[in-house]
Amino acid sequence: MPHGHPSETTHTLQPTIPLFEDGHPAVVHWDDASGDLLILDQTRLPVEVAYLSCNHVQQVWDAIVRLSVRGAPAIGIAAAYGVCLAAAPAADPPSRDSVRQRVLAAIEHLATSRPTAVNLFWALDRMRSVTEQTTDDTRLQEALLHEARSIHQQDRELCAAIGRYGADRLGDAAALLTHCNAGALATGGVGTALAPIYELHRRGRAVRVFADETRPLLQGARLTAWELQQVGVPVTVITDSMAGSVLQAGKVQAVIVGADRITANGDVANKIGTYPLAILARYHHIPFFVAAPHSTFDLTLPDGRAIPIEHRGDQEVTCGFGLQTAPADCDVFNPAFDVTPAELITAIITDLGVIESPNLRAVSEVLKLQRSGDP
Repeated sequence: MPHGHPSETTHTLQPTIPLFEDGHPAVVHWDDASGDLLILDQTRLPVEVAYLSCNHVQQVWDAIVRLSVRGAPAIGIAAAYGVCLAAAPAADPPSRDSVRQRVLAAIEHLATSRPTAVNLFWALDRMRSVTEQTTDDTRLQEALLHEARSIHQQDRELCAAIGRYGADRLGDAAALLTHCNAGALATGGVGTALAPIYELHRRGRAVRVFADETRPLLQGARLTAWELQQVGVPVTVITDSMAGSVLQAGKVQAVIVGADRITANGDVANKIGTYPLAILARYHHIPFFVAAPHSTFDLTLPDGRAIPIEHRGDQEVTCGFGLQTAPADCDVFNPAFDVTPAELITAIITDLGVIESPNLRAVSEVLKLQRSGDP
């Protein structure tokens, strides 16, 4: 697969197991019996549903880097559980370091896996706080596991809230266009951008989705189309270059995407291809929505120019999925994300409410409801 990484460790591949809730797959699952973290291997979708069994931190790091687990909220959840592995009484591989040293080293290492998704650092900061506040090393894993489960449960609740706010805001839209995958596969719940669609479906509203293929790794085609089919939402896959024609033909009433980081002024980093989609939507007078939990906002950054953008390997473009499609020695530019300016965004749908015409003031007004009491 093109998602490999030179330092990748060997995982145990679990057979398909019944970890589905309401038609949505469990992306990560802590197995109490074995003490392992099970991760749905999304590089195998849509052909195969299989879980990776991780029993040490490096396996979780590799799973994040190779995109076995992806999507900002899901990355944060996986990393939180990954920290718990470092606190296991018989950590694998064995180490002479104390439990606390292993945990803090794991937090630092997992933070290097992907630079753009702010939820990763949000979750790891919470795990660091628990580590610092737990004085009894014999109770550290228990405390960390409690916090990881709390992060996981909170994301389920945030997704549900985004779904409710978004379904109300989308009004009578019967067809929507989305990019990449911001559904159940990217979160601990029903998703961000897909959450309003699932809520509309639950309410009995007929809604259709056009899913951008999302090159070069095809998350829209492989993942969004697959998960929408699992719950019976009609979906049509298009290549990224077809989006303009779909908008021009009036086939959709809104565009909705997720986010990996949102700055204080409302600029949004999301999967590469989001920015041109926002420009197309503006030209065709189609509302452009972003859906994300409050944990995706990074108020330390004033605008999108300050967002670190991950650049990935050449082979994802020149030899995607094992098929060479470009000369082996050609130069490649492969940023994983782009930044959409706030002025192109109709509204940002959050778990706290809808930020209309996002700007510094509008973002602050909504987020101040949570920031003072954020766990």
